[in-house]
Amino acid sequence: MVKDSNRLFFIDAMRAWAILMMLQGHFIDGLLDTLFRDPENIFYTTWKYFRGITAPVFFTVSGFIFTYLLIKAKDNGWQNPRVKKGIKRGLQLLLIGYLLRLNLFGLLVGEVYEGFYLVDVLHCIGLSLISIIGIYLLTSKSNKFLFPSILFFTTLILFLFEPYYKQWSFSFLPEIIANYFTKSNGSVFTIIPWLGYTTLGGFISILFSRFKNFNYFYPTAISLSIAIGLLLIFTSSDGFVFLFQQTGIQLFQMIELNNYLFIRLGDVFLVFALFMIFRSFMTNKTILKVGANTLSIYVIHFVILYGSFTGLGLYRFFHHQLNPIVVIIGAIAFIFICTFLALQYAKHEYEIKSEISRAVLHLKLEVFSFQKSLTPKVKFYFSKARIYVARFFRTVKN
Repeated sequence: MVKDSNRLFFIDAMRAWAILMMLQGHFIDGLLDTLFRDPENIFYTTWKYFRGITAPVFFTVSGFIFTYLLIKAKDNGWQNPRVKKGIKRGLQLLLIGYLLRLNLFGLLVGEVYEGFYLVDVLHCIGLSLISIIGIYLLTSKSNKFLFPSILFFTTLILFLFEPYYKQWSFSFLPEIIANYFTKSNGSVFTIIPWLGYTTLGGFISILFSRFKNFNYFYPTAISLSIAIGLLLIFTSSDGFVFLFQQTGIQLFQMIELNNYLFIRLGDVFLVFALFMIFRSFMTNKTILKVGANTLSIYVIHFVILYGSFTGLGLYRFFHHQLNPIVVIIGAIAFIFICTFLALQYAKHEYEIKSEISRAVLHLKLEVFSFQKSLTPKVKFYFSKARIYVARFFRTVKN
C-alpha cells in the first residue's frame, strides 16, 4: 500500500481503469464477428454502452491530472516548470500519434499512406494539453477565477455547438490539419468536441485543488457528482426539448436528437463519484503503476492490435472473425500482456533506452562505413537491389 496524503490516488486508479477498458474495448470491437453484434442482446448492448464511457473518462482524467499538477506549482506563467514540461509532453504525444500510424513498408517504396494523417486519441490529448497551457498563460496575470471560467465555458461551447460544426468538412484547410476537426476523412477522434472533456477535467481539478482540505469535502463532492451525473443522463435531453419549446432555437432540438456529449458527461461524473467513494481502496501499487504508464500501454496495444509500423497486427488477421467466448478470453489475455510488457518496460526503461541509443549509433557508423567502401559500380547494383526490395514490399502490402 502507498501512503501520501497530498496525492489523489483515486484519479490514478480512474486512469488505470480507463486504459484497461480501452484495451478490451478496442480488442472486442475490432475482432468480434459481426454475427454477434446484436442490438437486441442485453450483454452486447450493456458492453457497448460501457465501452462508450471509456474515452470521455480518459480525456477528462488526462485534463484533470495535467491541470492539477500545473496549478500546484508555486511559480506562475512561463516560470512554472510544468509549462515547458507540458508543451514537451503535448508535442511528444503528437509525434507518437503519428509514428504509430507509420508504415515501414510504405516508407521503403517512398510512400506515406493516407492513414498516417488521421487523428486519434494521442493527437487530441497532446493538442488538448497544449491548449490548456495556452489558456493558463493567457490568464496567468488575471484574477484566479478567469482560468477555470474559460475552461468551463470552452467545454460548454464545444458541446452546445457540436451539431453545427460536425457538419463542416473544413475543406478549406490542408487535409492534415482538417483531420483534427472533422471525421469525414477517417479520423477516429477530433479536437472538437473532445477538447471539451479535457478542459472540464481541468476545471474540476481546480475545484479539487482549492477545496480539498475543507471539512466534508468528499461527501459534498460525491453527492454533487452523483446529482449532476444523474441529471445529465436522465434529464438533459428533456431539458433541451424544453428550451427549444420555450425559445424556438433550433440548436436545442438538434442537440436533443443526438445528445451523446452531455449524457457521456453524466457518465463521467458518476465514475468520479464511484472512485471517490472507494478512494481508500485505491492505493494498490500495481494499480497506481498501471495508471502511471498508460502511454506505454497504449503504444504496446496499438502495435499488437493494429500492427503499427508493419501492418501485421491482430486486426489484420482476425478482423470481425472471433466468437464471443474466444474474444472475451483473448481480451483478458490481451490486457494482461499489454500491461505486463508496459510495466516491464517501466522497470527497465533506462537500460532499454541506453541499448537502443547504442544500437542506433552503431548502425549509423556501420552504414556510413559501408557506403564509403562501395565502388560506383557496386553502388549502382545496390540501388537496383533497393528498387527490387521496394517492389517486393509493395506486393506484400497489396
